[in-house]
Amino acid sequence: MKWFLLFVVALGLGLAAASTSSSSSYNFYRLPSAVRPQKYHLQILTHLDNPEELRFAGTVKILVEVLQNTNNITLHSKNLTIDESQITLRQTSGDEKKDNCVSSTEVNSGHDFYVLNTCQELLAGNVYELSLPFAADLNKQLEGYYRSSYKDSETNQTRWLSITQFEPASARAAFPCFDEPGYKAPFVVTLGFNKKYTGLSNMPVKETKPHESLADYVWVEFEESVPMSTYLVAYSVNDFANKPSTLPNSPLFRTWARPNAIDQCDYAAEFGPKVLQYYEQFFGIKFPLPKIDQIAIPDFSAGAMENWGLVTYREIALLFSPNHTSLADKQRLANVVAHELAHQWFGNLVTMKWWTDLWLNEGFATYIASLGVENINPEWRSLEQDSLSNLLAIFRKDALESSHPISRPIEMVSEISESFDQISYQKGSSVLRMMHMFLGEESFRAGLQSYLQMYSYKNAEQDNLWESLTQAAHKFRALPKSYDIKSIMDSWTLQTGYPVINVTRDYAGKSAKLSQERYLLNTQISRAHRGGCWWVPLSYTTQGEQDFNNTAPKAWMECGKTGESLPKTIQDLPGNDQWVIFNTQLSTLYKVNYDSHNWKLLIETLTEGDFERIHVINRAQLIDDALYLAWTGEQDYEIAMRLIGYLQREREYLPWKSALENLRRVGRIVRQTPEFQFFKRYMKKLVTPIYMDLNGLNDTFSGIQQQDQILLKTMIANWACQYQVGDCVPQALQYYRNWRSEAQPDETNPVPLNLRGTIYCTSIRHGSDSDWEFLWARYKNSNVAAEKRTILTALGCSREVWILQRYLEMTYDPNQAIRKQDSMWAFQAIAFNEVGSLLAKKYFMDNVNFLYKFYYPLTKDMGRLLTPISEQVITQSDFNEFRNFVLMSRDSLKGLEQAIQQSLETMLTNVQWKNRNYHQMSRSIQKLL
Repeated sequence: MKWFLLFVVALGLGLAAASTSSSSSYNFYRLPSAVRPQKYHLQILTHLDNPEELRFAGTVKILVEVLQNTNNITLHSKNLTIDESQITLRQTSGDEKKDNCVSSTEVNSGHDFYVLNTCQELLAGNVYELSLPFAADLNKQLEGYYRSSYKDSETNQTRWLSITQFEPASARAAFPCFDEPGYKAPFVVTLGFNKKYTGLSNMPVKETKPHESLADYVWVEFEESVPMSTYLVAYSVNDFANKPSTLPNSPLFRTWARPNAIDQCDYAAEFGPKVLQYYEQFFGIKFPLPKIDQIAIPDFSAGAMENWGLVTYREIALLFSPNHTSLADKQRLANVVAHELAHQWFGNLVTMKWWTDLWLNEGFATYIASLGVENINPEWRSLEQDSLSNLLAIFRKDALESSHPISRPIEMVSEISESFDQISYQKGSSVLRMMHMFLGEESFRAGLQSYLQMYSYKNAEQDNLWESLTQAAHKFRALPKSYDIKSIMDSWTLQTGYPVINVTRDYAGKSAKLSQERYLLNTQISRAHRGGCWWVPLSYTTQGEQDFNNTAPKAWMECGKTGESLPKTIQDLPGNDQWVIFNTQLSTLYKVNYDSHNWKLLIETLTEGDFERIHVINRAQLIDDALYLAWTGEQDYEIAMRLIGYLQREREYLPWKSALENLRRVGRIVRQTPEFQFFKRYMKKLVTPIYMDLNGLNDTFSGIQQQDQILLKTMIANWACQYQVGDCVPQALQYYRNWRSEAQPDETNPVPLNLRGTIYCTSIRHGSDSDWEFLWARYKNSNVAAEKRTILTALGCSREVWILQRYLEMTYDPNQAIRKQDSMWAFQAIAFNEVGSLLAKKYFMDNVNFLYKFYYPLTKDMGRLLTPISEQVITQSDFNEFRNFVLMSRDSLKGLEQAIQQSLETMLTNVQWKNRNYHQMSRSIQKLL
């Protein structure tokens, strides 16, 4: 990390400090603990009238309590102009109130510290009022206090608005503050702006009065907030419309959007209050604020942000149009809203002490959101879908040696941003689901409720949660007294990775020996170096019993005092005519490798027996485990390919999703080789029966009862057109031609809603230049974010090199129609395309300096450009070339260390797979043709 440190220090703070400013000697990454804020009075005047001068200026008055005698106050400030002649400091309580002042200031640009040295010592027990003036431009970086805009559809004029995005560490770029989650305090926010706009903040408006000197400007003061962390403060000045919700017994609940999209707010306005009420009942604590607003921002870097009482969203995550938004997009929208509202308790009411435990926010919000959506829309069966999707993502990400623990030390701001990843969200959620399943409903909820009550308006760390859950588990007898949650869960949150459990059955003795080791994709790492021990709740069922509803553990794999894995034998199993399946409903994050006879019994049931008696999630698990174990050589591809042959009989979404995600990865390697012909024939044979059964591309969605069958049809259609199954391609092209012949294609679209992604992509892949131009025109005219993303991705499906090269350049041209936040989707679409992959890789390598500046400071989005590149490097020479490029381009890859490591490791595992498995898999496939 050293070169990163040097870089941040060199950047400077941009503070217009007086000549008294010097460099600070204090260099620890956390604020000193001598003082803490008691309350903030924050007044900000925002200027949106002149597009050439979008700026703000304000004053923050902080009541500061002194905990230890000190000669300075250290807080955070970044890129703010501070007029130091206007800084004041006065004592407001304590013995002998003396005048005080700031004698000099210092900055530490590496940690964004602004140090105010005081004229007299500040004494413990006293309270002081510190007043700091500040000013800055509304930036274009999508963080801090920044600008956004949209086009008025009637006048075609650009409308400007201001909005905040402070998590994790950008409140300091909007006003000087103690910008760490542990420094909770109430905020009184006052916004000044032209009265033609609306001002919003976390709390309801208290009073509005005219500005003392600016005509047509007003000051709007909001009610004092509850104590909260700085990263949850939010405010906006805009000309939006709102849709109030009408659910009884709900706080004031409004959904805001630009006026020309207000008709897309109905679904979120209806869903939001329902899920909020579900959480009130689930947590046993009422939502503590008098109002909640949710607002769709045209330019927004995150998916959404849970600011207390003013939740901000990308448009795609909040706006829904029945004529343009697919079921998959609607489910994602519900999930995001449920996630952000779950944060109002987990994250806002109880906040992690430090970013080490970010997962307590994100893992919880992800898991609890799944429960919320399932409660409101059980017909979606989304809890099963979410659980499996999370597990599939983590089985991949966490099998990399370069992964990281759920709970990880954080010492730099750049490291905080890297933690907003699949490990904090999906792995966090998966281990909470595991705990929910082994504790049972009663003790899980009781433990959560006592934790939330104990730490309301405070900060906590994971050990505090473990204590509350252990007490509940013992009270309700969900765990033996000799077990505690901390020992079990620390093995999942403090170490990287997950185990594979090897099950070797003794059929004569009717028992099985179990051993565990870390599962890794990199096969160069020897077994001796894999190590690791997890406390694993063992649920299992047999062919005779077939009880997949009982997810409670029948036994545990335990770890010894020094972290070694203790051997485990399971007794009372059936003989050699019956299979055993471990990990009922995939309740725990581990893979299972059976002996060959148990695999044989499982394959017989799947291919010839009553396969539907095996739970649908366990069918998906068997597919995923068999294909992963074959990938790393711990299992034969012949077994894996025989097992997935049963899919000819399968008509459920989840097993197909599991299989196709695995086969897509293999396909991206094999399509660059001479034997792709066999893979193509195999895929065609696999997908044809279900494509025909689901009635091809015919628009038969209205007759489908189960919602997940719509997702199945959408997914199968995509694969069928890709591998030219049946009439898929000609039918897609016909739909597209019909759309092109419409007199008003922006108003009338005959393409079936849920198949649009596939039909657009297929038509661009097999179409003409004018087909591409037609779709690009639809993109520019569209008013619906979900539709725009579908089109953006489809435009990358062309096979014309010149079109793809032009599209790459348009993606990063600020004068074109693609917003910065959406550029990643266009790049990924081109890069995942077999014709575009080399163009995209070359563009990235040739323009890495430009791309770094384009995305800075949101380098995480730049890291996402690496995913499609890394998945398609399959030769040692290409791997070496990219590794050398990384070494030569360090300055343009700062903040991407984690993404780079994981990309290089992914490339390496592809190279290994091709050397080890390519011919073996090809032979297995040819036998099946």
